[in-house]
Amino acid sequence: MPLALCLAVTVSPGRTGEQLHVCKESEYHYEYTACDSSGSRWRVAVPHTPGLCTGLPDPVRGTECSFSCKAGEFLEMQTQMCRPCAEGTYSLGTGVRFDEWDEVPHGFANVATNMEVDDSFGDVAENCTASTWVPLGDYVASNTDECMATLMYAVSLKQSGTVTFEYIYPDSSIVFEFFVQNDQCQPTVEESRWMRTTEKGWEFHSVELSRGNNVLYWRTTAFSVWSKVPKPVLVRNIGITGVAFTSECFPCKPGTFAPAAGSAACQPCPADTFSGKGATACQPCDPETYAEPGSGSCKPRPPCTDKDFFYTHTACDADGETQLMYKWAEPKICSEELPQAAQLPPSGIKTRCPPCNPGFAKGNGSTCQPCPYGSYSNGSACLSCPEGTEPALGLEYKWWNVLPPNMETTVLSGINFEYKGIAGWEVAGDYIYTAAGASDSDFMILTLVVPGFSPPSPVLEDTESREVARITFVFETLCSVGCELYFMVGVNSRTNTPVETWTGSTGKQSYTYLVEKNATMSFTWAFQRTPYHEAGRRFTSDVAKLYSINVTNVQGGVASFCRRCAPQPTGSCAPCSPGSAVDPSSGTCQPCPSGTYLRSHPSDGTPTCHPCGPGTCSNQLRSLCYNNCSLALALPGRMLRFEFPSLGMGAGVGTGPSFTPKGLPYSHHFRLSLCGHQGRKMASCADNVTAGRGGPAHVVTSYVCQAIVVPPDITGARAAVSSQPISLGDYLLGVTTSSVLDNIVSPPELFPPGHPDLPDIIFFFRSNDMTQPCSGGRATTIRLRCDPLHLGTGTLAVPRWGGDTGDPEGGFTWPRHLLLSGLGTSLGCFALETPLSQCQCPSLLGVILAVPSKCPEGTCDGCTFHFLWVTAEGCPRCSSFHHRPIVGACIGGVQKTTYVWREPRLCHGGDALPPQVIQACRSMDFWLKVGISTGTCVAVLLAALAAYFWKKTQKLEYKYSKLVMDAVARESDATSPDSCAIMEGEDAEDELLFATEMSLFGKFKALTAKFPHHRMAPGLNFPTPQRMPDGFDSVPLKTSSSSTKQEL
Repeated sequence: MPLALCLAVTVSPGRTGEQLHVCKESEYHYEYTACDSSGSRWRVAVPHTPGLCTGLPDPVRGTECSFSCKAGEFLEMQTQMCRPCAEGTYSLGTGVRFDEWDEVPHGFANVATNMEVDDSFGDVAENCTASTWVPLGDYVASNTDECMATLMYAVSLKQSGTVTFEYIYPDSSIVFEFFVQNDQCQPTVEESRWMRTTEKGWEFHSVELSRGNNVLYWRTTAFSVWSKVPKPVLVRNIGITGVAFTSECFPCKPGTFAPAAGSAACQPCPADTFSGKGATACQPCDPETYAEPGSGSCKPRPPCTDKDFFYTHTACDADGETQLMYKWAEPKICSEELPQAAQLPPSGIKTRCPPCNPGFAKGNGSTCQPCPYGSYSNGSACLSCPEGTEPALGLEYKWWNVLPPNMETTVLSGINFEYKGIAGWEVAGDYIYTAAGASDSDFMILTLVVPGFSPPSPVLEDTESREVARITFVFETLCSVGCELYFMVGVNSRTNTPVETWTGSTGKQSYTYLVEKNATMSFTWAFQRTPYHEAGRRFTSDVAKLYSINVTNVQGGVASFCRRCAPQPTGSCAPCSPGSAVDPSSGTCQPCPSGTYLRSHPSDGTPTCHPCGPGTCSNQLRSLCYNNCSLALALPGRMLRFEFPSLGMGAGVGTGPSFTPKGLPYSHHFRLSLCGHQGRKMASCADNVTAGRGGPAHVVTSYVCQAIVVPPDITGARAAVSSQPISLGDYLLGVTTSSVLDNIVSPPELFPPGHPDLPDIIFFFRSNDMTQPCSGGRATTIRLRCDPLHLGTGTLAVPRWGGDTGDPEGGFTWPRHLLLSGLGTSLGCFALETPLSQCQCPSLLGVILAVPSKCPEGTCDGCTFHFLWVTAEGCPRCSSFHHRPIVGACIGGVQKTTYVWREPRLCHGGDALPPQVIQACRSMDFWLKVGISTGTCVAVLLAALAAYFWKKTQKLEYKYSKLVMDAVARESDATSPDSCAIMEGEDAEDELLFATEMSLFGKFKALTAKFPHHRMAPGLNFPTPQRMPDGFDSVPLKTSSSSTKQEL
C-alpha cells in the first residue's frame, strides 16, 4: 500500500513548484500490486510519464489473485470486470500465445553452446554461437549441427496452468527434448522430456504447469555423424495458461481474422484472399494477383510456363482406350493471359490402354478385376492353378492407368508443413511420376497400404530370416538440383520410419526391403525437389518415377503364378509342418535332413531345404543354422577340437571417442553373439533418443549390431544416448579357417599375423538389410584367435595395433578409446585413461576384441565389418599332441618321466598333463663296477700269461746261447764230436734250437709244438739215455747210413 501511494503522487524533481494539470485517462494506466500473504492486491493508477500530471485516482482494492477471465475475454481495469474481445482481436483469458516468429519474441532466451568435450579438442571444435533456433515467420526451426541449441522462456504462474505447442520432429538423429524446471532448477515433467518423432505433419503437445515460477526449455542436439544433414525440428503456436490476467486483447496477425467478438483465436484467410493486422474479414485478391492461404498480402501472377502443368491419363473406356490429359498444377498461380505465357496443350489424344496388372483381368466392362482365389493371371485372363499347386498371393503393379485403390497420394507443404489435399503423383501408362507442387520445396507423397501378410509357412521367432514378405520396386530420379527421394515404412499406421534416401539423379534401378513383422504396413515414397523455401516453380521437370512395385505374400492379394504345395484329401493345399518342405518329385511334405535348413526360394517363395555352411548345424525345427560353440579342425597329422561356450554369452565393444566438426564426442558401439542358444540372436542395439514412457522406440536384435553412442556426461541424461541402430549380422554363413566365404572376404593383413601352426577361426555373418551402397546386405567377419594367457576377468580394453599405449599384460598395444563389456551391461564405462586393472565395466572372459587399425571404425567400405577376438577360448582343447615327455636320470635305481607342454602352448582346457611316471632302473654305478671287475680280471690274466711266457722265453734264450757256445767250443776242440752231452740242470726234453733267430710268434709256436716225453715218430727207435758217472746223460747215436744202433 505505501508503494502504491508513492507511485500515485510521484512528482518529477525538475518540475517542483510548477502547476501540474490533472491527469487525463490517456496519460495513465492501471496496474495491480503484488499479492500479499492473504491473496489480496490493490489497483493503482500509474502515469505513463511520471511528473507530467497530478490528481491520479486513488488506489482501490483489486480482485482476488486467483481471479481470471475466460478465453476470448479481457479484464477491464476501470471496472475490474471481464469484457469480450472486440472483433479482429483475441485473448487466451489467463494465458499468452506466441504465433508470430518473424523474430524471437520478447521474453525468450535463445542460446547455443558446445557439448562438453575435452579441453584438448577445444581448438578443433567449431564455434556454436550461430547454431541457435531460427525464427521463420510462422514457426521457429532448430539447429541441425552438433551444438546444443536451447530456447528458454521463464513465466510466473498465479495458478496451475498448461503449456501447449505444435511441433514437427521428422529425424531421430536429432535429440529433441522439452522440459520444465521450477525456481530450484528441479525438473517437473521428467517423464515427457524426450519428444517422439512425428509422422504426418504437425503434432500437438501439452504439459501441465504448477503455480509459481516455471522455466520452459526446448533443446535440440543433432548427431551429424553421417554425411547427411538431418531435418530440423519446427515449433509453432506456443501457448501458456495460468499466468496473470490479461487486461487487453491481442489483434489478429496479418493473414488471419476474427469475425466475431469474444474470439479465443484467429482464423487464417483462405487462398487468394488477404488481411491486415486486426482484421475482421479477409479481402479477395485482384484477378491478376494471387495469395496462398494465410497471406497478409497478394502477389502478382507470373506468366505460365511449361512447368505449371502436367499430364495424366484417364481410366480406360469401353473401347479399351485412354485419353492423354493436361492439367494446370494446383494451386494455379500463373496467368495464361500475360504476354509470352504458355498455353495448356490440347488434351484428348487417345491411346490403347495398357494391359491389366498381374493377378488381374478384364471383366465384363473395361476395368481390371482381381482374379478369384485359386487362379492366377499375367494380366490377360484368369487361369486355375494346376493340381498340387497354390496361388502365390501378392501385389504387382507395373501398368499405371489408374491409381490402385490401396494407394493414395497427397502433397505436404515444404513451407508450413500442411497437407494440401492435392495429388502429388500422376499415372503415365508404364510408370507413375511426381506432378508439380505449389513450390519446389513441397513433398510429393505416395503411400501404399497392405492390410497384412500370409507367408507360405509359419515364420518362427528363431528362424534365420524372419522374412514375412518383401517389397521390390523399380524407380528412377531425374534431377537438375539436389532432389531427394525418401522411402519410409510404417507399422500399424503409428510409425513412419525412413529406410532409405536417394539424392540427385539416379539411373533406373531396383530396391528390395524385407518385411519382418506381420502387421498392417504402409510404404511411403516422398519426393522433394529442393529443401530451400522459395516461392514459385523452377524445377518442375525434376521428377521421380516408379516403374513397378511388387509385394509378396499379401493377405487377400492376387497371384501371377502358382507354386507347388502339399495337397490335402479335400483338394486344397496346406503348409508343411515346421522343419518340412515339399518334395518336388512326390509332392508331399518331407522333413529336412540334419545339416539343412528351410529357406524360401527367391523366385516363388516356396520353402526348400538348403545345406548349412561349414562349421554349423541346423536346429531342431530346421529354421536356421548355427554354431554350437564347438568346432573340429583337421590339420595335417592331427585333429584339433575347439570348445568356446563362454563366447555364446556375447560381448560389446566400443570405438572412439570420435568427434564431429562441432566437437560432439561419440563412438560406435557394437554388440556381438557368436554361438549357442540354438541359434537365437542375443545381441541387441536400441535407439533411446526418442524413447517414450513405454520403453525404447526402436530395438535391433541380431548376431552383430551397431549403434551410435554419446556418453551420458555429455548430454546430461541418466544413461548414454544410443541412436541409429543397425544390424550387421542376421544369419551365420559358416565357421571356417578360410578367409573367403560366400563372396565375403576377411583380409588377414588387417590384423597382426597369428601363430603359423594354428590358423584363426573366422565367423562369417550377413545382414538382411540391403542399402543403397550395400546392395547385397552388410556383412561381418570375426576372427577368433588363440592366446592362452588371456583368461579370467579384467581385460576390457580393445587393442588397436600400432597404438600408443603399452600394456604389459598381454603383449598387445592398447588404445585409449576402445572398451569391451559383457552382454547386457551399461554403456557407461567410457573412461579414456582408465587402466585395465581399474576399469569397472563388468568382466566377460578376459578377452581382447580388436578392430582393424587401418579401419578404426571396424569397416573399410561401410558394408563389411571386421573384428579380431583374442581369447583363451579360441584355443583348441589340449590333447596328447600338445605335450612331450622329459625322461629323468636313473638315481638310486629309480627313473622319473615328466610331461610338459610344448612351447608355445596353443591349447586350453581339454586333457591335463599325464602324471609323472616312476620306474625301476639299473644305474651307471652298477655297470661301472662290473666293467672295472671284468677289466681287472682280464688284466691279471694277461699279466700272468705275460710273466709265464717271459720266463719260458728266458729259458729258451739261455739254452740257445748254451748250445751255440758248446758248438763253437767243440768245433775248436774236436773235429768230429761223437756225442753231445747234456749238462746237469738242463732239460733233456727240450727241443733242439737252430742258430737262426726266430720271431716271438715263431718262438711261441715252437715252444707249444714240443713232442711229449717217450713219444717217437713211426719207424724211429731212439735209445734210452743213460746217466754217466760225470753227471751227463749218454745217448747212443746212429748214423743215417746204417740201420744198426750205435752207442756213444
